[in-house]
Amino acid sequence: MTRRAVARALVYLSLVLATLMVLLPLVVVFLTSLKTSREMADDSGALALPDDPFHLGNYVTAFEDGRMLTAFANTAVILVVAIGGTILIGSMTAYAIDRFTFRFKKLVVTLFLVAALVPGVTTQVATFQIVNSLGLFDTLWAPIALYMGTDIVSIYIFLQFVRSIPVSLDEAARLDGANAFTIYRKVIFPLLKPAIATVVIVKGINVYNDFYIPFLYMPSEELGVISTSLFRFKGPFGAHWETISAGTVLVILPTLIVFLFLQRFIYNGFMRGATR
Repeated sequence: MTRRAVARALVYLSLVLATLMVLLPLVVVFLTSLKTSREMADDSGALALPDDPFHLGNYVTAFEDGRMLTAFANTAVILVVAIGGTILIGSMTAYAIDRFTFRFKKLVVTLFLVAALVPGVTTQVATFQIVNSLGLFDTLWAPIALYMGTDIVSIYIFLQFVRSIPVSLDEAARLDGANAFTIYRKVIFPLLKPAIATVVIVKGINVYNDFYIPFLYMPSEELGVISTSLFRFKGPFGAHWETISAGTVLVILPTLIVFLFLQRFIYNGFMRGATR
């Protein structure tokens, strides 16, 4: 019993320490966003409370001068189109891999895995040349096209759910005269809602937080997204950490709210996909 109690205490202690490590930077950023430039100059400490806990001037400055409204709009367009394409391509790919028999099927699956193992930075020169030759550079279509390429994680999630759907449903639909695409559209796709929710959340957070692709392929300010707009505070607000912190909070809030409301879909999607 003593060993069990010690083990349990160590588990809780590690959880508390991990929670503090995650929350402490967020608390510092939030407190800094509520301070004035005078308070920041006093250097009273990162965890010092602001004199006015309702001081929102930094948020107004970050939102207006950082063109955050335009950034949110650009991010929303990229998210909707890219994730929609990922769902369509990923679910179709999983359906074809699981339901169809064709030559080199194992080789195709292996190539997906190999492509996932290749570091993206090693192919950036070729990728940039392709994007530029297609006339997509410095347009919203550049990140959309790159994000729309379905990653192996999305294919894996869809594949696990497609395998859980009985083949007898396909056979019954074929007896009614349905072709392969009709079966996918009317039978398979409607049953993939948990997998779709999981992919939307996981892929959406990755696209929302990505900085490299928008910064490289969309240098214009009017095409700024959340991540690049936040980075541009480094110029005119290089020393004003209170304004940069306010912009950081504005960027964090949407993903935090979405995750809190939809986190059960992430866990349920991975659990159901792994056990079926």
